[in-house]
Amino acid sequence: MTTLPSREAVRAAGAALSAEATRFSGYGWMRGTSGNLSVVVDRDPLVLAVTASGLDKSLLTDADVVLIDAAGHAIDPDDPRPPSAESGLHAHIAARTGANAVFHVHAFDAVVAGHRWPGGVEIRDMEMLKGIGHLADDETVTIPVIRNHQDMTVEAGWFDEVYRPATADVPEVPALIVANHGMYAWGNDVAAARRHLEITEWLLRFAVATR
Repeated sequence: MTTLPSREAVRAAGAALSAEATRFSGYGWMRGTSGNLSVVVDRDPLVLAVTASGLDKSLLTDADVVLIDAAGHAIDPDDPRPPSAESGLHAHIAARTGANAVFHVHAFDAVVAGHRWPGGVEIRDMEMLKGIGHLADDETVTIPVIRNHQDMTVEAGWFDEVYRPATADVPEVPALIVANHGMYAWGNDVAAARRHLEITEWLLRFAVATR
């Protein structure tokens, strides 16, 4: 049986995620109850706090998170609330990439970009690429796209097909588009995940507007 993290740790995670949800709702990326955010609160075994399902993301509090395991299943027997339907992919991304924060939003231009370029969105020679760890010149960066599916184990498999871990020469691309759905971005902490999400969305918005 998984040992639950402390109440203080869960509330701290909830406070961080509610602040980010308010920010992204203000951008129009988490309209109504759409989107979900998570942070890792333990690694051994993997436990994440993820925003609870069915709530207006502009109105979350520090109590509005559900604890999940590596399979995306709720683990607190005293909490009847369901986690987000996408929780399994959050957990998979955290485990696969080593990220400690995973953010999923329904940014409109990301959906348009995934529809327009289902094989991936190529971006190069943009100063903003530095913000996701890549070169501003002479490097083509591809934001991968996978199809949408209601089964997160299927999406996890598709994620593994397109994800390229960092090497000594090439950093990872810390973002993913799910076609006809939205986008994910992740990072070592909340600030990094936010930065990767905001910068990738800006790059996608530029691509949609100029091609």
